[in-house]
Amino acid sequence: MKREIRQRCGFGCVVCGLPLYEYEHMIEWSKTKRHVADEITLLCNLHHAEKTRGLLSVADVVRANENPKNLRSGDSAPYDLHFSGETCLVSMGSNQALHLFSQSLVANALVIDGFPVIKFEKIGDHLLLSLRIDGRDGKRILEIDNNELKYSIDSWDIELVGTSLTIRGGLRKILAEIKFDPAKGVTISRGIFARGDHLIRVEPDYLFDEKRNVRMSNAFVGGCPGWAFAF
Repeated sequence: MKREIRQRCGFGCVVCGLPLYEYEHMIEWSKTKRHVADEITLLCNLHHAEKTRGLLSVADVVRANENPKNLRSGDSAPYDLHFSGETCLVSMGSNQALHLFSQSLVANALVIDGFPVIKFEKIGDHLLLSLRIDGRDGKRILEIDNNELKYSIDSWDIELVGTSLTIRGGLRKILAEIKFDPAKGVTISRGIFARGDHLIRVEPDYLFDEKRNVRMSNAFVGGCPGWAFAF
């Protein structure tokens, strides 16, 4: 039922499209005493609170549910991630890279053909993450540009639970799996990073360069200025 609701609502708040949402009965459950997918929608915590307090009418929520923000735009509304600290750890398919910003303000975690496709940059007290995960058709699935998270709603299912974002192309078919730790870094368990004719696949236990047939697992890079796993 939850997946059906997510798909219908464009995987975000139907009013503003924010990917941080709560499931909400359009007519209060205390009145209906039932859980029916068509009567439940997605609202961010702000619009949920406004509805609860009567500042957002049920009629407005119903109208938004009939024409969700993300379905109109084709992408999620942007959400700003929050990272901070003097170090960051990037984990990809059992490989880890630890960076000290005292040595360099830019940390290139994954480089393909000389281009950093996963990068942390420290500006003032903030750490800014940039990355893009693609599908095999080359279309963007997930993109983070300087901490601004957006995803395409074309996927079969997108679920953000706590700090874990999972994007599926079908039942038990995970296209991307990423966990955010604002105090530490980011863990990527599944995904595809493409650049030119290179395609790097991330699986839970390894990185795989499909062009060169190279597999990497259990590698660790630490304390190197501008460190990177390079392909």
